[in-house]
Parts: sequence; structure tokens; C-alpha cells
Amino acid sequence: MRKRKFTIYLSRSVADRFNAVARVNGAKSALVEKALDRQLDPDRAKRQDEALLRRMDGLSKGLSVIERDVAIATETLSLFVRYYLMVTPPVSKDDQEAARTLGQSRFETFVVQVGRRLATDQRLVSEVLESIVATNPDLLGAGMDEALAPRRAPQPASQVSAEGAVIHPFPDRQTTNGLASTPHPEE
Repeated sequence: MRKRKFTIYLSRSVADRFNAVARVNGAKSALVEKALDRQLDPDRAKRQDEALLRRMDGLSKGLSVIERDVAIATETLSLFVRYYLMVTPPVSKDDQEAARTLGQSRFETFVVQVGRRLATDQRLVSEVLESIVATNPDLLGAGMDEALAPRRAPQPASQVSAEGAVIHPFPDRQTTNGLASTPHPEE
């Protein structure tokens, strides 16, 4: 393809930048041709930008899934550790060696199971959630409703009248041991 020669005038700052880029990227003619081609064919640039945006949207969705999975894992681990620490009694000094041996064996079994799960695309969280949805679909919805429900304002405390009688802010409720309960219909 035969090329034509053009003479152009550039401002000092653009000329300096142009020379700096040309030193790194090679021929000045190729650089100018590439910039003009992009400027004169805006549809191609638009298509490239749209493709880039689609890729970025896909990455964003993938990151959202990862963020959700990490939040689930963190909460699950936190709840388990708290529960475990609350219910596990201390081991006597006589039984500590046997407990360590059993713990090591259980840990090795655990590591093998984690390795098997990671080697496949099977995820226990997905299996458990699918099982819950299949057997009790309202369970997850109820938990989400409670988590998303607005926090209730604190209820006013009971007051004592001048005669010493307790005045409850909610007269339709009875209290037992300081806990409000709804009145039962008389039988």
C-alpha cells in the first residue's frame, strides 16, 4: 500500500510528548497513523469500549459472588468458634495426650475432606443451601426477613405511681419476671 506524506504542526508540549512516546514505541509515522485511525473511526473505539465494559461487568459479578462466599464463610466460622468455645469443657491433664492424638487424627481427616472438595466443583455450602431450600424453603426467607427488618426502638420502662402501683407502658401486656408476654384468654 502506497503511503502519502503530510506535514503537520504541533504545539511544543504535544511535540515533546510525541517525541517521548515515539522513542519508546518506535516509528513516529506508525504512531500518528494509529492515533488518526482511532480518531477517524470512532465506531471501532466504541465497540472496543463496549467489549471492555462487558468484561468488567462480568468481573464485577464474579467479585460479588466471591464477596458473598467469603462473608458466609467468615460468619459461619465465627459462629462455630463462639459456639465451640462456649460448650467445650476443659480437658483434664490426664486426658490431654489422648485428646491431642484424637484431635490430630480428626484434623488430618478434615484436611483430606477439604482437599477433596477443593479438587472438585462441589461446595458444601451450596449443597447445604440447596438442601434447605428443597426441604424447608421458608427457613432462609425468615432469616433474611429478620436480618433486614429495621431495628425497633427501645420500649419505655415501667413507671411507679404515687400510690406505689406499677404502671406499664403497654397495658395490654402482662409481665412475668420482667419479660412482657401477651395475655392468655381465660378458660
